[in-house]
Amino acid sequence: MVDLERVKAETVAYYRALDQDAILRNHFRHTDEEGGLWYFEAVTDRGELIVIKQVELTSAGQRHRYSWEHLEDEHGFLTDQAIDPEEDPLEAISAEEFQRVWTR
Repeated sequence: MVDLERVKAETVAYYRALDQDAILRNHFRHTDEEGGLWYFEAVTDRGELIVIKQVELTSAGQRHRYSWEHLEDEHGFLTDQAIDPEEDPLEAISAEEFQRVWTR
């Protein structure tokens, strides 16, 4: 049986290290089919863009934030899939725009 607490601790440690050690950060926005907006802060790890912070602004006006400090809740979770701006429908945005949404 998998020790879920150990797996969660390792996951938190991984994302925390990426966040704390990152020099170059990439920021993106995505609009979903329901009109919600998704914002991502990602860093490169082993050649892939890994999301370290994520904000969802729902079409109903709710905001959900995820990072190593808050991986998941009843509304969703920090994506565990690498993103690819070449293939995913993402729009590059400024760090300032991401921070406005993150800290709002």
